[in-house]
Amino acid sequence: MSTTNRRGEAFFSPNELCQDFVTKNASPLHYIGNKQILKQYKIAFLCSRKCPADIILKSYDWAIEQREKGVCVVSGFHSKIEKDVLHYLLKGNQPIILVLARGFKKRLEPELQEALNKNRLLLISPFDENVKRVTVETANRRNRLMAELADKIFVAYAAIGGNIERLLADISVTGKEILSFKIV
Repeated sequence: MSTTNRRGEAFFSPNELCQDFVTKNASPLHYIGNKQILKQYKIAFLCSRKCPADIILKSYDWAIEQREKGVCVVSGFHSKIEKDVLHYLLKGNQPIILVLARGFKKRLEPELQEALNKNRLLLISPFDENVKRVTVETANRRNRLMAELADKIFVAYAAIGGNIERLLADISVTGKEILSFKIV
C-alpha cells in the first residue's frame, strides 16, 4: 500500500483537516485511505432517515450528477438513502470521503476496499475501534465533522425537529453555503 493509502493507528488533528468552527474537537481522528483527498473541493451530503419518495429520486439524480462532475462527496452514508447515493458514487472515479459514527470494522465491504485500492476513498472516524455501535451522540459528532470537512453542505431532506435540522441551525452561523431540495 502507498503512503497515501494507510490503515491503522495513524491520527491527525482536526486543524490539519479542516476549519475548526463547529465541534472544536481536540481528540485525534483515525483514518484509512488517501488523505490527499482532503485537499479536494468537497460537498457534504445529508438526508434524514425518512423522506418523501420524490426526494429519493432527486437524490439519485444528484449523486449521478456529482459523479459525472467528479465532485468529492463527504457523508456518513449511513441511512438507506445515503447508502444508495454511495452506490451511485462508487460507480465513478471521483474521490469520496466516508465519515463513520463508530470505530472502524475489521473488514471492509468489497466495494469500499476496491475504492481504497484505487486511492479514491478516505474513511475517517473520530472514534477508536472500541466504539462498535452508532448512537444519536456518535451520529451527531460525525455529522458535525462532515460539516467541518465540507466546502458546501447539501441536505436532501431534513425532518422537522430532527438532528439534521439542529445541525443546520448550528452551521448557519458559519456562513457555509447550505443547499437543498427541500428543508421543512
